[in-house]
Amino acid sequence: MSKKIEKLKYDDDYFYNLAAFFSIFSDPTRLKILHALLDGEKCVKKISEIVGLNQSTCSHQLKILRQHKVVKIKREGRFVRYSLNDDHIKKLMNVGEEHLSEEN
Repeated sequence: MSKKIEKLKYDDDYFYNLAAFFSIFSDPTRLKILHALLDGEKCVKKISEIVGLNQSTCSHQLKILRQHKVVKIKREGRFVRYSLNDDHIKKLMNVGEEHLSEEN
């Protein structure tokens, strides 16, 4: 007996949005920023220093990460601190690291 082929659970829009979400993780600069935020929230200046970017470039990348709800902000007066949006992002980063560290 052959197994019946089932329809996809989601429509094309879902897969388009999923691809857009995962594309965020295809940029080394954004991955460096996310890695810098793994241990907690930081201001743009600190992230820039850790990652080795000028603040303008770092702010641009953080804007993209915010638009995709990968990072969030917390305002403290005139200061803005960035952090990972939730534990899912941390898990994705950890899974990637685990996968790369496996011996084949």
